[in-house]
Amino acid sequence: MARKPTIADVAQRAGVSRATVSFALNDRPGIAEETKARVLAAAGELGWTPSRQGRALSLGKAGAFGLVLAREPEQVGADPFFPAFIAGVEAVIGRRGDGLMVHMTTPEQEHEVYARLAAERQVDGVLLTDLRHADPRPPLVRRLGLPAVVVGQREWGDGLPTVSLDDEPAYAAAIRRLAELGHRRIAHVEGPQEFRHAHRRRTAWEKTLGELGLPLGPLLPGGFTPEGGARATRELLALAEPPTAVVYGNDLAAMAGLSVAQELGVRVPEELSVVGYDDAPLTRYSHPPIATARADARGWGEAAARALDATIEGGEAVHVELPPAEFVPRASIGPAPRG
Repeated sequence: MARKPTIADVAQRAGVSRATVSFALNDRPGIAEETKARVLAAAGELGWTPSRQGRALSLGKAGAFGLVLAREPEQVGADPFFPAFIAGVEAVIGRRGDGLMVHMTTPEQEHEVYARLAAERQVDGVLLTDLRHADPRPPLVRRLGLPAVVVGQREWGDGLPTVSLDDEPAYAAAIRRLAELGHRRIAHVEGPQEFRHAHRRRTAWEKTLGELGLPLGPLLPGGFTPEGGARATRELLALAEPPTAVVYGNDLAAMAGLSVAQELGVRVPEELSVVGYDDAPLTRYSHPPIATARADARGWGEAAARALDATIEGGEAVHVELPPAEFVPRASIGPAPRG
């Protein structure tokens, strides 16, 4: 196997010092244009490419952002939010050759992961998602001196920069539309309540029903998973007075709920209306297509990456507010069944 060319090889080919090669390749000032061109030509002829470690040392940067997720890998892979969000981050930082370092861990091991990222300078900054109540991460990254941006509401950031997107209007719009269609028993299958965004959606459901003068429908946990959505739907449809509509915490749970209803012979939307959240691509191709909320996860990732760039460069808290999620009505909702 041929030896990979080194910076010393480039220096020898160009007839300059290794320091000059480093300055030329990193576009540092003080190098004559003719010398820089000679170095670049030598690097091209040899097929030399910089190592990430070498680039980090020369630029004082790791060339990577960090995303630490305290979820099971299967959950992250199935959740439509994260692939789109990660694609948005990569669309911004990938243009300059940087990457996103994703770590899977548990809440109990988070401290160790962030401490290692900071101590070993593996990343230039981190994106904090899935904010929890009394979340220890904002004060932790501040103590570690690790630049960070919170993906969530401004009040969740504990003084850190935030990129927020309000999901309450979409939830309220969905419930109001169901009420207009005559529904009076509107259930909610909620996400994990330790997550502040799941609690926020539950609060929007409760608040909107109260404003409409409707009773709180049944409330069951769904865990943002297909298994949780299916289990909750079976319980709801087994009630003496089952709901005529169910608003789920996300599309995964809603799609599982739709499948269970069809398995049990409950027609959607004639006997049961179904609403999800996230606008996962498959919701458009289910039968019937599922009403949901569109939050533009990819755009959220792009905005978060730009905000982290600004934080690293300027060091000042930047708060970005994106357009709110939008309710997307589809054929899974209809008039409440009579009687």
